Amino acid sequence: MFWKKTAAASAVAMMSATLPQIALAQEVGLDERINQAIAPISNVIAGTMFYSVPIAGTAFPLIVGWLVVAATIFTLYFGFVQFRRFGHAIALVKGDYSHPEDAGEVSHFQALATALSGTVGLGNIAGVAVAVSIGGPGATFWMILAGLLGMASKFTECTLGVKYRNEYEDGRVSGGPMYYLSKGLAEKGKPGLGKVLAVVFSICCIGGAVGGGNMFQANQAFQQVVNVTGGENSFLAGSGWLFGLVMAIIVGVVIIGGIKSIAKVTEKIVPIMAVIYVTAGMIIILSNITMVGDAFAQIFVGAFTGAGVAGGVIGALIQGFKRAAFSNEAGIGSAAIAHAAVRTKEPVTEGYVALLEPFIDTVVICTMTALVITISGELNSGLTGVELTSAAFASAFTWFPLILALAVVLFAFSTMLSWSYYGLKSWTYLVGEGKGKEIIFKLFFCLCVIVGASMSLGPVIDFSDSMIFAMAIPNIIGLYFLMPVVRGEVKQYWAKIESGEIKKVK
Repeated sequence: MFWKKTAAASAVAMMSATLPQIALAQEVGLDERINQAIAPISNVIAGTMFYSVPIAGTAFPLIVGWLVVAATIFTLYFGFVQFRRFGHAIALVKGDYSHPEDAGEVSHFQALATALSGTVGLGNIAGVAVAVSIGGPGATFWMILAGLLGMASKFTECTLGVKYRNEYEDGRVSGGPMYYLSKGLAEKGKPGLGKVLAVVFSICCIGGAVGGGNMFQANQAFQQVVNVTGGENSFLAGSGWLFGLVMAIIVGVVIIGGIKSIAKVTEKIVPIMAVIYVTAGMIIILSNITMVGDAFAQIFVGAFTGAGVAGGVIGALIQGFKRAAFSNEAGIGSAAIAHAAVRTKEPVTEGYVALLEPFIDTVVICTMTALVITISGELNSGLTGVELTSAAFASAFTWFPLILALAVVLFAFSTMLSWSYYGLKSWTYLVGEGKGKEIIFKLFFCLCVIVGASMSLGPVIDFSDSMIFAMAIPNIIGLYFLMPVVRGEVKQYWAKIESGEIKKVK
């Protein structure tokens, strides 16, 4: 996922501070004027959204607490659903209960791949490095715990995303927090509150999609490509607009086709990204298998002693929780928009599929990154962010920075695809459905790809990222009201399973 550049909650600030070699020469002109105009506003909003309180000498953003507390409540309320129904979730992704005639546009696997493409990204590459460089190996333990808890948040919001979606005669569907907030709370006798929360969510989602889900992704992809092709001497240096134009055309070709087209691409890109990154990580881990036991010991001991890190145990805990929350987006509500497009008659089935997201994103990929960093011995090198991850992998593969650049481009591309859909559905919720209205947003989104690749828009990204995490406020308020609805769906679904009304098709 994309990262905050604000001092309060930004991993990007740490990354950029340690990666001067990828910082492009910035022209004093339009981009600087935009920065000067937007900075005062974005600083206030970001400072409010990521307001932190000092705990044991470590700043703890309250929004992280908001997300982790909600995840804990959902875990307890649904009886540790992420563990009890993990096997059933796998069966659903495999298509064991899929019926092609069900309403919806994509399969369970495609919906999962689309949502994963929006969360798996720089957070897994750079964010984990930031967490362990500040919080020590012990931060990994708390990151895993927060990821496991977040699985219950994804289950809750994605079940509701399907239940309250709009289904149209042409087969298209629209769903997500804006629909379950307005329709679900109306059922609870709170239509006014539901409408306000839905509108706030939609506005924040559009801003986040255009900024953090688009311009920042294009910018980071371009900077990484320039870095591995010669830095300031690269043939691409100063040609961000050209890179952005190519990227915009590719993105446009995909998103014009809608969620079905996006899903077809992401179901291929996400596995490729995972294979490239995880394979490299596993080779390093297996080639240093004798060190794995010690690495896990450092992770476990560090989690409860906090030795050698700022803030001790609390410092390790905070860094782990922050990284998990910023990486898997559990509780943000974004994934529910993608999962709402699934072909199914039973909303809870997509809730089970969705709980796999934080497991793959945080428990598997982030943990693997942390293990490689710990095993490599680069943890005390003074590096952080993507530079630390790159150095850790390069200790075994000197050519890995090239692979990392490819991964960043793929991560950026897939993230833009997913967030184009999130922004589009929020846009149509506010202005209404219609091909013309959709085309307007898609063209604007593609234009922003070019702008993002060619300019430095720090304050704009701060603003958009603040709005992304602001999405969690109306979303989680709604989830608290609608938890009983999800519980009802669970009971109804398993009653059908037990009666034989729902059977395996494979």
